[in-house]
Amino acid sequence: MKADVTTLEAKKAGTVELSDAVFGLEPRTDILQRMVRYQLAKRQAGTHHAKDRSLVSGTRAKMYRQKGTGRARHGNKVAPQFRGGGKAFGPVPRSHAIDLPKKVRALALRHALSSKVKSDELIILEKAELSEAKTKTLVTKLSALGVDSALIIGGRELDSNFALAARNIPNVEVLGVAGLNVYDILRRRKLVLTKDALEAIEERFR
Repeated sequence: MKADVTTLEAKKAGTVELSDAVFGLEPRTDILQRMVRYQLAKRQAGTHHAKDRSLVSGTRAKMYRQKGTGRARHGNKVAPQFRGGGKAFGPVPRSHAIDLPKKVRALALRHALSSKVKSDELIILEKAELSEAKTKTLVTKLSALGVDSALIIGGRELDSNFALAARNIPNVEVLGVAGLNVYDILRRRKLVLTKDALEAIEERFR
């Protein structure tokens, strides 16, 4: 399929051919959901931790004698049932990551790209470059393109001026082609690919 190429000044700059194997799939929400769940689980720090009774500071002496008091039998005061005692089954540092086959992850990325084409939310940009790092200038140019929420994917190397100018714009994220991922594609309304990024993506799935 063909797609129009535009410049940052919102002028036409020809057309490109999009690979049907990458951009022409029928998006499946179940595969996209599995991938988003995989990404969000993997990014969880898993560093939350509560003290158990072995870590709580307190005397280990028996509180009172075992028999004859008419009260319940107890050991020391760091047991979980007492105020200030250790947590019985508290959280411990662990990985929240789940497994997902590599082929499913690759398929999910193609489905995410195809979903943007299907919903007419893909923009092919000739170049993502600016002569100076001015946020106001970039906001004006993106407004002319009808972009208010977008993931912008540059080539293998990002233009530093463009990346700096975009840094303070709400709902606009700039990544190199190596950082392309399903979650960021779906959380922004538009997907903007440079021609260099498009070539790298199609080469990756070739």
